[in-house]
Amino acid sequence: MTVQGVQGVQGSVNPSRRGHRSSTMGGMPLNDMPWWRWRSNVRSALHMLSDPVFQRDVWLAGVEGYGDVTDAVYRLVEDTWLDHWSAEKYVGTIFRDSQEAALVDTAVLRVLRIMHQVGPDAPVSSYMEHPAWPDAVRAARDAHVRMAASDGEDPEVAPRTLEVLRILTRSA
Repeated sequence: MTVQGVQGVQGSVNPSRRGHRSSTMGGMPLNDMPWWRWRSNVRSALHMLSDPVFQRDVWLAGVEGYGDVTDAVYRLVEDTWLDHWSAEKYVGTIFRDSQEAALVDTAVLRVLRIMHQVGPDAPVSSYMEHPAWPDAVRAARDAHVRMAASDGEDPEVAPRTLEVLRILTRSA
């Protein structure tokens, strides 16, 4: 399963869309992004996808600084290639254990299925009105809560802006 239309959004004003996939070696992404940046991007995406209040008050309201649904999905799958293979592949690096990976896989599959049905650049309302959206939100919530707890963070804190995410992933 691939995110059609998300890979070629070069020139987008949304900063989480980089426009192309990294070069590959033997099918694996080849870049210098450390595992904790990948985890941060996945967590950010799941956090936004898991919070219906955030979606209503930020995405639906058009608040700047958080991107949109497509940006979140892109952060979820871009460097990890979770649209091509299981999160299980990253247990011990991005994901702490098989349960965490399974929860992420479920969320990815549910969100991608909806994205393929409504289109990657559909308005936020198209996602939120989709009959399967509540299940996708629940799956993202399960994965988000598990990952936040594993990292010793409060899953109830509001999602961070993309600028804060960039700052956090620049430092180590």
